[in-house]
Amino acid sequence: MKAPALSVLFVLSVPRALSAAATPADNSLPATGFLQVLVALGLVLAAIAAFAWLLRRLTPGSIGTRGSLRIVGGAMVGPKERVVLIEIGDTWLLLGVAASNVSLLHTLPRPPQSAAKEGEPAAPGFSGALLEALAQRRRKS
Repeated sequence: MKAPALSVLFVLSVPRALSAAATPADNSLPATGFLQVLVALGLVLAAIAAFAWLLRRLTPGSIGTRGSLRIVGGAMVGPKERVVLIEIGDTWLLLGVAASNVSLLHTLPRPPQSAAKEGEPAAPGFSGALLEALAQRRRKS
């Protein structure tokens, strides 16, 4: 942990070393002010990137898309309650999710037609319905 702290101190001391090397008559070099702004901006951007990386690594309960857990669908059944269908391997779990708890409602085997459509969404949604309507319109004209 000492190496990053030393490198930050070195980077912060570079503009001062450059301004100290300038002659007293040439004290208002525009490049040193620009360099200070550039170094400060680089440090802020590096801190944001490091914080985002750290937050992503340490967030509890984050599940990657390559994992064995997949949300198949869900529906709201109340203002704070919903029913969620989750696929784990070859099993589907129907869960009731409320503000204070999660309960298992039903367990069922994975249907055979869902195995063929693993990468596709469960329902085509608006985009699929729009494409189908446009295709029917083209057939009519």
